[in-house]
Amino acid sequence: MNITIRQAIPTDAAIVVHFNALLALETESKTIDTSLLQKGVEALLADQSKGIYFLAESEGRVVGQTMITYEWSDWRNGNFWWIQSVYVAKEARGAGVFKALFQHIHALAAARPDVCGLRLYVDENNARARQTYERLGMKHSHYRMYEMDFVL
Repeated sequence: MNITIRQAIPTDAAIVVHFNALLALETESKTIDTSLLQKGVEALLADQSKGIYFLAESEGRVVGQTMITYEWSDWRNGNFWWIQSVYVAKEARGAGVFKALFQHIHALAAARPDVCGLRLYVDENNARARQTYERLGMKHSHYRMYEMDFVL
């Protein structure tokens, strides 16, 4: 599969919303309010200070996505790029789509002096994803994630 990576633009909102809704359903069995999701995707696409979506394309079709958000680290005087909203279309899984997205993001981040690392979180039960991340050189962190959700 020939894969190209590009930054998403506002006209890509529909596919990003679609992939995010599928992601929530597949990984957490959640049905997301798509009108709220649409607003969130459009807000990020309009304001890069919130983050960036990258899309993987093959044969003119979007087959995968990921989003980068930022976390300032005072300890490192730099930003961690958080890899989020990872989704690969079912028919494209196992073809290197996420690997291409990850390599693109890694190269961009490594070239910037204001980026101190990459981070992501993954469901403990998602063994396939964990294996993929480890194969790409990511390490399991000693941190646990806690949350308090005010929306979902």
